[in-house]
Order: sequence, then C-alpha cells, then structure tokens
Amino acid sequence: MSPLLVLIVAVLATSYAGPIVRFAAAPALAIAFWRLALVLPVTGGLAVLEGSREQGAGSREQGAASSVTRQRLLPAPRSLFPLMTLSGLLLALHFWSWIASLRFTTVASSVVLVSLKPVFAWGIAAAWLREHPTRAEAWGIALAVIGASLIGVGDARLSSGALGGDVLALLGALTGAGYYVIGRRVRQTVGIWRYATAVYAVAAAALALLALARSMPLVGFAGRDWTVFGAMAAGPMLIGHTGMNYALRHFRATTVNVAALGEPVGASVIAWLVPSIHEVPPPAALLGGILVLLGIGLSVRTGK
Repeated sequence: MSPLLVLIVAVLATSYAGPIVRFAAAPALAIAFWRLALVLPVTGGLAVLEGSREQGAGSREQGAASSVTRQRLLPAPRSLFPLMTLSGLLLALHFWSWIASLRFTTVASSVVLVSLKPVFAWGIAAAWLREHPTRAEAWGIALAVIGASLIGVGDARLSSGALGGDVLALLGALTGAGYYVIGRRVRQTVGIWRYATAVYAVAAAALALLALARSMPLVGFAGRDWTVFGAMAAGPMLIGHTGMNYALRHFRATTVNVAALGEPVGASVIAWLVPSIHEVPPPAALLGGILVLLGIGLSVRTGK
C-alpha cells in the first residue's frame, strides 16, 4: 500500500478521537484501556498471519540467502522486546494523559498541545537515531506548529483547572513523541501487525494495572460508553495509530508527527459542527489550519 495514502487516512481517522471522548462518562483510564484492548483480537490475528507468511518466505530461500532472509524478516525478539515494552508504556502514558486533559480543557487546546509531538520527536530522533530533518522539512515543522498554535490561541483559559489540563496534554506530547521515535527504529525490521500487537498489549496491561492500583473500574459502564470505546478502537486506534506505525517504516518520526498535526484541524471542525459540543473556533483558526496544511505538505514531501 502507498505509505502516503496510509498516512493520510490514518490522520483523518484520528481526527474524531478528541470530540468523541466528550460523549463518554467513563474515566480516562477506562477509555484508554478499552480502545487498546478491543483492537488486540484483530491485530493479534493479523500478526499470526504475518509471521506465518514471513516464515514461508524465508523457508523458500536456500543457503546463505536463506539465513539473511530469516534474519531480515524474523529478528530475534529478545533484542527488540525492551524497546517495544518501553514503547507500550509510553503509549499508555500518552493515552491516559491526553484523555485526562480533555476533562479540564477544550478539545482544541488539548489536541494542539499534544500535537507539539514533532518538536519533541525532532530532538529525540536527532539525539538517538541521528535523523535530522531537511531544511524544507524544518520549515514545514515550524509552519505546522505555528498553525496548530493559532488554532488554540483563542481557546486558552487561565483557570487552574485548564492549566492542569495543559500540563497533562504536554506530557502526552512528550510520551507520544518517544513512542513514535521508538516505532521508527523497531519498524525497520518488525512487521506492522506484530509490532502493533506487542505495543498495544503492553500499553493495555499497564493501564489495567494502573486502574487496579487506583481501584478504578474497567467494566459496568453505560451503553453509550461502550459505543465510544468501540468507535475509538475502530478508527483512531486500529486505522489511525496502526496506519502511522505502518508509515514509520517509510517516513521519519518527525514527518509522521507533523502529519499528525492535521488532527487538531479535523478535531476543531468536528467539535464545531457537532451540536452537543459546538466549540466555535476563533477567527485565527482558519489561518492556523492553512499553515498546518502547508507545513504538512512541506514535511511529507521531503521526509522519507
């Protein structure tokens, strides 16, 4: 599949995550847990098929070529398990902090602050992977971040509750950046479904343990909550996050994070159009949206 097409569809799929969370009465931990747990049967089944297909491909090779193929397609899990475990833990913290932030601040402010991931990803990828954006991509990152900031400028609040929500959203940005940079490293050798299953399972387990430690229930919710869980799992998780993890094999982590800045544009539009939310974006949001799209275009064009 075209990595660019997958990335575009993934960003679109994540756009309704922020607005739809507003319809759930369940706690943030439960929402984060079930959006992960509900996709595991799908990704797990596809991971089994992926492994069987790659084993078959390796067995058809002969001699030295066979060992090279097996090494490329079936890397030793022990060497990558610590990274995938860390990625899952970062993803769990990312989801919890972001969803929790929506309880204290608006959809636009939360999603925009979380979307500062490219800035953090730039620094982490440069220090660890020695990946540096080109000059054009750097301009794209700057434009997209400025545009995303403009979207949330008129939405700022000065209350202590909103400040706490902003801190949680920034924590979501930092942990999300780390999750994507690790994905960029591991996805060079690990198939998408096996990677997604391992990371999502670790994240779900971490959230379940946190809920247990805090005596927070994970069951017994109303039907509307389960509808939100299913919608979050099917779109933002299965299509959105998995699509971005797929793209990480073909695009730098900073590029994927910049593309994800399309999320606040879509989220703000949805939050405006849905009557029960009806958060009208400020006038600066139009200019901000244009800058975000220009920045994404510059980054994706040169970010392979």
